Amino acid sequence: MIPTYNEAENIERMIKEILDLPLNIEVLVVDDFSPDGTYKLVENIMKNEKRVHLLLRKENRGRGFASIDGYKKALELGAKLILEMDGDGSHAPKYIPSIYEKMKTSNADIVSGSRFIEGGKDEDRPITRKIISAFAKKYLYLILGIKLKDPSSGFRLIKKEVLEKITPLLKAKDPFIITEVYFYAQKYAFKLAESPIEFFQRLAGTSKLDPLILIKYLFRVLKLRFSN
Repeated sequence: MIPTYNEAENIERMIKEILDLPLNIEVLVVDDFSPDGTYKLVENIMKNEKRVHLLLRKENRGRGFASIDGYKKALELGAKLILEMDGDGSHAPKYIPSIYEKMKTSNADIVSGSRFIEGGKDEDRPITRKIISAFAKKYLYLILGIKLKDPSSGFRLIKKEVLEKITPLLKAKDPFIITEVYFYAQKYAFKLAESPIEFFQRLAGTSKLDPLILIKYLFRVLKLRFSN
């Protein structure tokens, strides 16, 4: 499940790399009516590839709302495992098999692709972003008790039972959805595990993440903790 907004430069390559994996896998692109025509490229792929699906959203845009609708659609399509990842190339499809293997061997309910465990890498990003990630890890553990080395990772494999339980509780319209999923999963005693990945700079295009949003998240974490 790939939430997208203006990823026309990346989405075809991403879909190809995913479908080339030796797994029984399908792709659901959840596009927020991208002005650059991302969804049109997906529609073109769908003409010859039945494993590709599109959920086109024209209202209530936002990364969080896209994920929530994407979870619901994936469950509707009969998915037993839902892997969520970004469509900009920062999450490399080559790691999907190892994340899947980790779920089988650890019997976890969610496996997160982690930059900060042995074998993981986060070398290409600016030092400021690395500092923010390090602070977020400690902050989310202190306030929410999320026991992950990389709690801001949106590259994750989730069992359907988790999403069936927590999706009705999710409210974030933006990337804060990443934190909400981990918080509620842990609250209801689902098992979390991590698998090493290397986080890459996006293949093309411009990042949508505003550093000011990250600051606002600090307060939203407190609200999430003390309203639940």
